[in-house]
Amino acid sequence: MPGPFLSPSEAARQLGVSAKALRLYELRGLLIPSRTVSGWRTYGPPEMARAREIVALRALGLSLAEVGQVVLKRDAAAVRPALAAHQSNLESQARRLSEQIAKVRGLRTELDKGQALGAGDLAPLMLSAMPAVAFDLPWPWGGERFELTDIRPLNFIVGPLFSGKTRLARAIADGFPGGVFLGLERLADDGAAAEARMEADPGLKEQVDRALQWLAEEGATLTPALVALVAALEANGPQAFVVDMVEQGLDEETQEALITYLRRRPADAPPLFLLTRSNAILDLAAVGPNETIILCPANHAPPSFVVPTPGAAGYEAVATCLASPEVRARSEGVVAMRTAL
Repeated sequence: MPGPFLSPSEAARQLGVSAKALRLYELRGLLIPSRTVSGWRTYGPPEMARAREIVALRALGLSLAEVGQVVLKRDAAAVRPALAAHQSNLESQARRLSEQIAKVRGLRTELDKGQALGAGDLAPLMLSAMPAVAFDLPWPWGGERFELTDIRPLNFIVGPLFSGKTRLARAIADGFPGGVFLGLERLADDGAAAEARMEADPGLKEQVDRALQWLAEEGATLTPALVALVAALEANGPQAFVVDMVEQGLDEETQEALITYLRRRPADAPPLFLLTRSNAILDLAAVGPNETIILCPANHAPPSFVVPTPGAAGYEAVATCLASPEVRARSEGVVAMRTAL
């Protein structure tokens, strides 16, 4: 018997993506849903099979243009670079696991021999359980101790205006050795500083050009704001990046392309902390297991970690902080004034 037909929300839930992602696939001609007699979109077995293929290819890091080469033109060669990058990422993770297993095996051998273990012997195994960043919260808080114990590759910092989230972000950047806070000054003079940096570093310019090409294929508009942001993120060296109002100067399509690009970064890349109030950057329905949300409450209670599940503590507060790119664009002047304070 044929399988059931699903609504967009049901299909998105089964696929582990947002309904917005399904609409994007449709706009790009990758996935054409069926229609009910009333005109509503519906996804049957053939559409879900195509959708699963698209989601799998996207998980490998393919752009929408590259996905189109595979699912529409059946060009298997288009997936080769993505498979190579995915293999490299998996091999890197496997090396780290092998090193950890070797440490555990060595400690067990010492214990079997009756040798005592000191704190220094166990330290390498305790790193993941120790606070990676810890500091006293700055004003407007009262100096409470704040610890980041489970840092993910992608971290969102959210809060209403004047909630202290920018000060928290700066403190997080200072907490990492070599951490970088990327403020709105990146937009000055149409990103002239980024252009100068790329002119002085051909290797960086090549990396940025590749990234921009990928983003353009995703529908991004190549503006100075985007170039300045990508140039900073592609630079080598920082142990963590903290970006103030990552959506500033970017339209909705560019924001959606950017967050897709950031989600495909290697697992061992420096962690990213993104201050945002845009629901195109932080789509609560699309938050993955390697992402976390930090909420700065309006009442200046200590920041809290929020699970992106309706009904969870803090969920509604986060949702009320987010707005569409159109609304966010109207408040850019307020954000810039607040940042200058």
